[in-house]
Amino acid sequence: MAFIEALILPLRVIQAVFAIIVLGVLAYAANDWAYYWSPSQVNFLIFTSVWTLLAVAYLVIAPMHFKTAAHKFGILAAETITMLFWFAGFIALAVLLTDIDCTAHTGKYWGPCRASIAGDVFAAFEWLLFTATTIMAALYCWRTRNERSGKHDPAVEVHHV
Repeated sequence: MAFIEALILPLRVIQAVFAIIVLGVLAYAANDWAYYWSPSQVNFLIFTSVWTLLAVAYLVIAPMHFKTAAHKFGILAAETITMLFWFAGFIALAVLLTDIDCTAHTGKYWGPCRASIAGDVFAAFEWLLFTATTIMAALYCWRTRNERSGKHDPAVEVHHV
């Protein structure tokens, strides 16, 4: 458990940093995509980035300061919903980028296209990070399934030094 305790804060920091990167890159792509519209896939990943920043704030602050708000199933729900948002978002954007043939050899390798590719790559890594933390939360819920306590796993709590 000590390994997980040491791992959770860097994972949360990376999750927040990747969300900010995706937010910035895809905000540029949405702004510069076309004159009057931006693809809904890009817009959804922008929403997911903002959602993630709020979710990471909850996942870090609630176990430290608001113990009653850090129920083990609440944490599992926040992790799972965020993981599913990232999965749906990066797959949908990848399909869009394939459909519009966003590749170097077609000459369509313009700014919003390149930014969308970069945002999609970071979104895929974000999905992997949330998959890992969701598995940790699910394993804790499984291990404590017979306990009546809704207490969160102290091993995945962010400890301040």
